[in-house]
Amino acid sequence: MRADNRLTDGAPMRPLACERCTAQVLVRKSSCQQTSVQWNGRAVALCAEHEGAGAAFEGCGSLRDTIREATLRGTIALVDEGGAGRQRT
Repeated sequence: MRADNRLTDGAPMRPLACERCTAQVLVRKSSCQQTSVQWNGRAVALCAEHEGAGAAFEGCGSLRDTIREATLRGTIALVDEGGAGRQRT
């Protein structure tokens, strides 16, 4: 999977693997409240929480935790009012 380098809101999407099941998705954290996640077929197949959920799947709690931790560590940049792509400190 390659990183999406289009600058739709100032920061590209970055690959991130779930710490639980290793499903790799593309992520952009635009604010504390807004996260964009792009799934592919392989990630859906690997996701432990997606299995059996079918059309009712509303997201993965383990992936949400992984994204939260990656944002806190600075692995995923948090885009804020101060500048696009700036890492939160």
